Amino acid sequence: MAIARGYAATDASKPLAPFTFERREPNDDDVVIDIKFAGVCHSDIHTVRNEWGGAVYPIVPGHEIAGVVTAIGSKVSKFKVGDHVGVGCFVDSCVGCATRDVDLEQYMPGLVQTYNSVEADGKTPTQGGYSDSIVVKEGYVMSIPDNLPLDAAAPLLCAGITLYSPLHHWKAGPGKKVAIVGMGGLGHMGVKIAHAMGAEVTVLSQSLSKKDDGLRLGADHYYATNDKETFSKLAGYFDLIICTVSAEIDWNAYMGLLKVEGSFVVVGAPENAIPVHAFSLIPGRKSISGSMIGSIKETQEMLDFCGQHNIVSEIELIDIKDINEAYERVIKSDVRYRFVIDMATLKAA
Repeated sequence: MAIARGYAATDASKPLAPFTFERREPNDDDVVIDIKFAGVCHSDIHTVRNEWGGAVYPIVPGHEIAGVVTAIGSKVSKFKVGDHVGVGCFVDSCVGCATRDVDLEQYMPGLVQTYNSVEADGKTPTQGGYSDSIVVKEGYVMSIPDNLPLDAAAPLLCAGITLYSPLHHWKAGPGKKVAIVGMGGLGHMGVKIAHAMGAEVTVLSQSLSKKDDGLRLGADHYYATNDKETFSKLAGYFDLIICTVSAEIDWNAYMGLLKVEGSFVVVGAPENAIPVHAFSLIPGRKSISGSMIGSIKETQEMLDFCGQHNIVSEIELIDIKDINEAYERVIKSDVRYRFVIDMATLKAA
């Protein structure tokens, strides 16, 4: 076993703190990665504070991992030492399951999450990217294009794919009018990616405080949802709306913004049930759907797309000792637009 160092939560009520643990010995199909940067996702906070339930401590969070290959197993063919690679939200799946589908892998049973899960042996805890190294099966490692800086590319492994997948699935592109609800860590990626796909992009945000950023990153229009006129002005306008927020919203009002056969896709996770009247949907054959990250195949497609269009996240690089303060700032939406931990600071910590 190799000794790894990181930051972990040992209880839902305690701050993250330095933690030493063991990584498994690499198998012949494994890639060993020196973690250079780890993005901070709101899911990390929900998990370590047990807000979704099911937390098993200690937990080393982090599923937006960017690093460099330091060793490979004898059967590894896609990677070599020195390659820039990424690891996202899961590190294994049930490859023998009859229901397995490489295009919809993230929705299938047997998924092994990057942290707060167990390895394929059914007993060894998985630990995430707030650490100095990780060992991952070749099939769950992605190649990061050389033109993308590793720090700003790290959030693509969750925030990027979370927006790319629904935009791709619902065919955002030329001639399509797309709205992104929320201008945060997820939303700003949606703006960049939808713009690169050729769609007409509108940001729907609570206020106009981030309007300049939204337009700079690729939005064609920017409206405040605290202005009631927004909902009358844009009635029946959008082919696709992607909602990145978890705050309470007037769901029926948003349904009124869709065209006939328009789709409203939920990627943020509201705490309470979604209250939608049937007649907000029936007259226009409108739909509400959900979307969750992407398969390994689609995530690599997303990274290649971002490489072609020079798309990365807007980040604030932090020292790992500041992670607990960063969590509080995420909760207050006080970041533009994604925190990324510089793992080189772990040595000092």
